[in-house]
Amino acid sequence: MAALLLLPLLLLLPLLLRLWPQWRWLAADVAFAVRALRCKRTLRARALAAAAADPQSPEGGCSLAWRLAQLARQRPAHTFLIQGARRFSYAEAERQSNRAARAFLRARGWDGGPGGGGGAGGAREGERAAGSGAARAAWEGDVAAPLAPGDTVALLLPACAEFLWLWFGLAKAGLRTAFVPSALRRGPLLHCLRSCGARALVLAPEFVESLEADLPALRAMGLRLWAAGPETHPAGISDLLAELSAEVDEPVPGYLSAPQSVMDTCLYIFTSGTTGLPKAARISHLKVLQCQGFYQLCGARQEDVIYLALPLYHMSGSLLGIVGCLGIGATVVLKSKFSAGQFWEDCQEHGVTVFQYIGELCRYLVNQPPNQAERGHKVRLAVGSGLRPDTWERFIRRFGPLQVLETYGLTEGNVATFNYTGQQGAVGRASWLYKHVFPFSLIRYDVTTGEPFRDTRGHCVATTPGEPGLLVAPVTQQSPFLGYAGGPELAQGKLLKDVFRPGDVFFNTGDLLVCDDQGFLRFHDRTGDTFRWKGENVATTEVAEALEALDFLQEVNVYGVTVPGHEGRAGMAALVPRPPHSLDLGQLYTHVSENLPPYAWPRFLRLQESLATTETFKQQKVRMAKEGFDPSALSDPLYVLDLAGGAYLPLTAARYTALLAGDLRI
Repeated sequence: MAALLLLPLLLLLPLLLRLWPQWRWLAADVAFAVRALRCKRTLRARALAAAAADPQSPEGGCSLAWRLAQLARQRPAHTFLIQGARRFSYAEAERQSNRAARAFLRARGWDGGPGGGGGAGGAREGERAAGSGAARAAWEGDVAAPLAPGDTVALLLPACAEFLWLWFGLAKAGLRTAFVPSALRRGPLLHCLRSCGARALVLAPEFVESLEADLPALRAMGLRLWAAGPETHPAGISDLLAELSAEVDEPVPGYLSAPQSVMDTCLYIFTSGTTGLPKAARISHLKVLQCQGFYQLCGARQEDVIYLALPLYHMSGSLLGIVGCLGIGATVVLKSKFSAGQFWEDCQEHGVTVFQYIGELCRYLVNQPPNQAERGHKVRLAVGSGLRPDTWERFIRRFGPLQVLETYGLTEGNVATFNYTGQQGAVGRASWLYKHVFPFSLIRYDVTTGEPFRDTRGHCVATTPGEPGLLVAPVTQQSPFLGYAGGPELAQGKLLKDVFRPGDVFFNTGDLLVCDDQGFLRFHDRTGDTFRWKGENVATTEVAEALEALDFLQEVNVYGVTVPGHEGRAGMAALVPRPPHSLDLGQLYTHVSENLPPYAWPRFLRLQESLATTETFKQQKVRMAKEGFDPSALSDPLYVLDLAGGAYLPLTAARYTALLAGDLRI
């Protein structure tokens, strides 16, 4: 009898062994799915509690303002923010943001009194009227017209406590916030302010001098100008912090911040602009609510201390870092700039348990000389994105034991992935269970045409394991795509229709990922970064990872350049040697010839002291590609691959001329 029972198992054994690579991770998949469902339940309960407290503002629980007020009631004395020597509890954060809200409401011509003016009904109608023509007429003598409900106020500030109070205050006052990248000036700055329809701008005092040339244009736009500090300012710029200090810290009415719909825009975050001028991505109240669950999904807890040294104008810093911290009621250590030399001392001083990274920050840390502070730390979890496999392994080996949780997401996107297993090099899982909770697909993509492959019926084709594919996600009411401020042409290409069936709509991430036979997702390349050479697709990330394995290289940036007389683009690598090493061209040629297919070998090398990056530490591929490889136009040492001689040679003017004439074969 026992043999008969075992017979079916023995017959199924080959199938089970084939499925084992997937099923061995089933426990982790189930555990994360349960955590995700609990997170959704928590956020829904939070929204329902707010609706019960104020039936006339049923969507109030979706607002950031409501969550902060809830924490101020539940955990008033718990430390919310640490910045340098300054510490703020949740109750203090609530009071500071109340003052900011009242200052902005006064700029709207609204005066609800110290107690806030109660509920909705007539009060709601009164505040709407205050933002109308009567209030505007009352604002005599001021250059800029008063703010109205739903207007946008732009913040041009470094990462600091005041940034948060103003952001929270704007949310409480029923105004939209635009996070402007702090390095923008002149044309790009004016473009951003126009694209989001900003009515006012808050500047950091230290930025005023560098903005003097822009002030006439800013005034011509009719912007109300504030500075977040008491320093002497040019005419027409008011001290906003002085206005805040004159306000009482009592709460303002909840209906002011309650959206009419969870899909309403509450915030603008600008894309990095690596391929053009920044675009103002619309952030809805729903997305802010979903981001409250970020750290819960990562396994962080209420008692954690989170280290955040990312720009707050970036989604990673504001929505994931700050809003995620509010979601669990934890403590955040906020740094205006990241210092690799100071990092572990900060962690020791503040008892940091969670570190939110961008991959470059981890690389900075592993390239630091050893110090005593890196031993005995309490960091147990590092959460972020963009961590390359070689840096991942070095980071764990040197600073562990700790968990690295790599994630993937886009500011304007409707899909996110979490590598909750800790598998090195992966950005997430593509298990059926995960895709049931957070649906997405990988589809075949034609690098030549820049479009997804379509079958005879006009539908897209799913990839097979190991095949790079375009990551897309269905657009639904629960996972919408709101697009960008401005014309609909800005979102062109972001939505794909009839992907798997007639009438469906998917969000196009523009990223190529690979799913292996175990269900792990790995980032492959940006669609615009992958290029064709010799009839083959070259992934910049694959080439960069191969080069980074060389111990004498510290930083690598790979991109494609146009070569006259050649189809496609040739690979070029910008290299930064690791001190005290120098560039070993012989070893480099041997390494690439042994580890990469011939079409992926970099044809050009550019030696630099440091790589150009954006303020969010993204490599400047587009700019580097435009600069090309002309030795007369570049001061950096350049090298060219001599296929005939099997070596990299200095790219002299004579070799450059020979290359253009077709006499030098690459």
